[in-house]
Amino acid sequence: MNKTEKLICLVLGAVLAWYIFSEMGKSKEAAKQAALAQTEIASNRVDRAAREDSDSSSSSNSSVSSASGVARAPKALEAVRPSVPEKIVTLENDEVKLELSTWGAVVKKVTLKKYAKDCGPISEENPPVVLDFSDSPLGAGETVEAFEASEVTTEEKCNFVKFTSGAKSREILLMNLDSYKLQFRDVGMSGSISLGAMRMGDSKNDLLSVDSWAMDAGKGKPGVIHHGDDDSPLKPYLVGGLSGGCSGSKSAAGMPEETTVEYPGAQTWIAVKNRFFVTALASCTEGNAGFSATVKRDMGAANYKPESVSVSVNFKGDVTKRTTTFFVGPKKQSLLWDLGMKDVMEFGMWRWLCYPLVWVLNLFNGWIPNFGVAIILLTILVRLLFWPLTRKSTEGMKKMQELQPLMKEIQAKYKDNPQRLQQETWHLYREKKVNPMSSCLPMLIQIPVFIALFNVLRSAVELRYAPFLWIADLSEPEGLFASWFPFGGLNLLPILMAVSTALQSYFTPSTGDKKQQQMMMVMMPAMMLIMFYSFPSALSLYWFLSNIFSIVQMWLIRRQTAAKQAEMLTPEVIDPPVTRQMKRHGTV
Repeated sequence: MNKTEKLICLVLGAVLAWYIFSEMGKSKEAAKQAALAQTEIASNRVDRAAREDSDSSSSSNSSVSSASGVARAPKALEAVRPSVPEKIVTLENDEVKLELSTWGAVVKKVTLKKYAKDCGPISEENPPVVLDFSDSPLGAGETVEAFEASEVTTEEKCNFVKFTSGAKSREILLMNLDSYKLQFRDVGMSGSISLGAMRMGDSKNDLLSVDSWAMDAGKGKPGVIHHGDDDSPLKPYLVGGLSGGCSGSKSAAGMPEETTVEYPGAQTWIAVKNRFFVTALASCTEGNAGFSATVKRDMGAANYKPESVSVSVNFKGDVTKRTTTFFVGPKKQSLLWDLGMKDVMEFGMWRWLCYPLVWVLNLFNGWIPNFGVAIILLTILVRLLFWPLTRKSTEGMKKMQELQPLMKEIQAKYKDNPQRLQQETWHLYREKKVNPMSSCLPMLIQIPVFIALFNVLRSAVELRYAPFLWIADLSEPEGLFASWFPFGGLNLLPILMAVSTALQSYFTPSTGDKKQQQMMMVMMPAMMLIMFYSFPSALSLYWFLSNIFSIVQMWLIRRQTAAKQAEMLTPEVIDPPVTRQMKRHGTV
C-alpha cells in the first residue's frame, strides 16, 4: 500500500471503531445536562411533596438523595384490595396468551407462545418467553380503580373479555388470531394508563430503552426520539450511569432504587423495549400529554445498572370513552412497519439500507430455513453486486504497482520541488489512465453495508437462538468451552476472520515497502480480532465469508490478468513467403 491507501484504511478503521463503540456510550456533557434537568425535576417534586406532606401530616411519599441530587421516585398509589377474591381470566390466540386480572381489569402476564425462554425448542423444561407485568400491570392507571365485585363476561368467539363495575367498563380485545395487537375499550375511565414494565433480558448484549414519536422532536417538527440515545433526561438512567461511557462507571452507592422522569409533550406512539421484545402504545383516540418513565436499578450491581423500566402515559381532561391499541411482542420489522413504528428498530442514519437487508435475510431464510445459510447467500449477493468495483479496484492496484519504477524516477528527479513533483505525478496517472483512488472505492462502499448489517444483527429478533453448524445462537458470540477459556469462551469465527484478513492483505497488490505491508498484515487482523471478539457471531460469519470471496475474486482477477499479459508478450509467428524457386526445388 502507498501512503494514501494506508491513510484511507486507517481513517476508515477509525470511523468504523468510533461508530461501533459510540453506540454503547454517550458524551459526558450530555449526561451533565440530563443530570441537571433531572435535579430540577427532583427539586420541583420535593417542593410539591413537602406541600402535600404539610397538608396531610405525612412525609414518607418522597425523598431526595443528597449525594446524587436525584429524586427517589414516589411510591405508587396502592390500590385498595377488593373484598372479592382475584380471578385470572385467560385470553389467547396463536401468538400470545394474556392473563387478565379482575382486580383492576389489567394485563398481568403476556406469554409469547412462539419464542423460547432459553436456547432450544419450546418444551416443559424450556417454556415460552413470559413478560411479567405484575409490578406494573398493562392498563393500570390513576383512575382505573380496582373493580370491586367485578362482573366478568367472556365471549370466546369474539376473542374479548369485558369487565364492568358500576358505570365503568373495559373491554380487552385480541384483534386477530395471529396478531400481537390488543385493544382496550374504556368507558367512564380517564387519566394515565400504564404500558407495563420491560426487564433486561438474558442476552449478553441486552439493552433497555424507551422510544416515542414526538409531535415536537425539535425545531417544531415531529420525529422519533430514542430516549436511550438522544438528548433526553431519561438517557443517563438507561445507558448505565450519569457519568456515561461504555456500560457506565458511576458507583450505585447512595442512589435510589428507582427514579421517575417526566417527559412532557404529545406523542403519537410510545414503546418500551429490550433487545428483542417491545410493549407499546400504538394509537389512542385521546391525545396524550407525554409520559412518565420509572427506571429501577440492579440492586446487586456495584455500579449503576438498569434492571427494568416502566412507562405510564399521561392524558389530560375527562373523557367518557377511550380506545387504546397496544402492541406486545417481538421487535420484528414487518410487524412494527404495519403499525407505523418501524423506527423502534433503531437503525439510525443507515435505515434506508437496513430495511432491505432485513427483507433479503428473511427472503433467503424462507427459501432455506436457516439464518446461517441466509447470511451466506447475502454475502454472495453483496460480493456479486460489488464484483465490477472489486475487479476495477484490483486492476487499478496492479497498474499502480507497475508504475512504481516511473514514480521513483519522478520522485528522485523532483525531490526538491514538491509542486512540480505533484504535477508530474498526476500527469503520469493521466497518461497511463490510472486512478489512485479506485483501489479504495470498494472499501468505502462496504463500510455502510457493514454498519447497516451491524445494526440489523444486533437487534433482529429473527436471529435470536438461530443455530448454524457449531453455533448455538447467531445473535451472540459462540462462547465455546466457556469453562476452559476466559472472556466468555472460545470464539472461532473472529479468529478465522482475522486470518482471512491477513490473507486478503497478502493477495492485495501493494505499491509500498514490503516491510510496511507485512506490518499492516499483522496490525489490521489484530485490530479486527479485538473488535469482533464479543460481537454477534452472525457478524463475524458475514465478514469471514466476505474475506474468503474477496480472496477468491482477487486470485481469479490476477490469473486472468497474467494470462492476458502472457498472450501479449508471446511473439506472433509469421510464415515466410513461398517463392517459385522454393516450389521448383520442392522445399515447400
